[in-house]
Amino acid sequence: MAGAGAIWSRAPTRRIALELGLLVAAGLTVGALSPWGSDAYPLVLKHAYWLTTVLGGGVIGIALDETVGRRIAPPWRRVLAVSLLMTPLTALYVLGAIRVVLGHWDGWSSLGHLIPQVFPIALPIMAVRALVWRPVRVETRTVIEPPLPQAEAAFRRRLSARRRAARLIAIEAHDHYLRVHTDAGAELVTLRFADALAELDKAHGYRVHRSWWVAADAIEAVRWRKGAGEATLAGGLVAPVSRSMAPALRAAGWR
Repeated sequence: MAGAGAIWSRAPTRRIALELGLLVAAGLTVGALSPWGSDAYPLVLKHAYWLTTVLGGGVIGIALDETVGRRIAPPWRRVLAVSLLMTPLTALYVLGAIRVVLGHWDGWSSLGHLIPQVFPIALPIMAVRALVWRPVRVETRTVIEPPLPQAEAAFRRRLSARRRAARLIAIEAHDHYLRVHTDAGAELVTLRFADALAELDKAHGYRVHRSWWVAADAIEAVRWRKGAGEATLAGGLVAPVSRSMAPALRAAGWR
């Protein structure tokens, strides 16, 4: 395990300040609560003791979290594992702090009493730290260029004059005809789905289901369920996304 000093030396100044600020706040909070009979000590001595123990224990916990903890993927498991690992080491440190700060020695046998007292403090501190440093998920989307007019020209000639120049949203296959969805309404066209896909081969769109093709710039959101999903399109239209067709959408950033 890397030493705490090495970990702190690699951390940016701002992060070190935030880490110390969190531990100081935790120490002052525990001092104000005065658990396990510590309210019997004078105010200054009591806060000095809790600041010393929380700061020292926190450094132990951070060192474990930045080394061993990195190998544990689920955040809640990582917090629990680190809290358990740091408890006996922190208890040893607390035993020394009692001798130095409070001026008395309870003997090694008191470790058995300290361990169940350390864990309930270590766990929430490490949990709050995990929340503070939780990774931020950034949503990405592929920028879709407007389709070239000639890419849809052959297919558009099959539509009525009213919808020929309208925005193409999706195509839905029904037996031997297609329902073409546009922002000027839907229209039925007698054409095989495979032939429609061939005519729209250069257009910006995706086949999302065995009977659906959608224009890329018409997709507004995608909801995933066990590998499959639903694509919400312009105008409130919803198209199913099959498992086999999902990779194309995921590759385009709809995760």
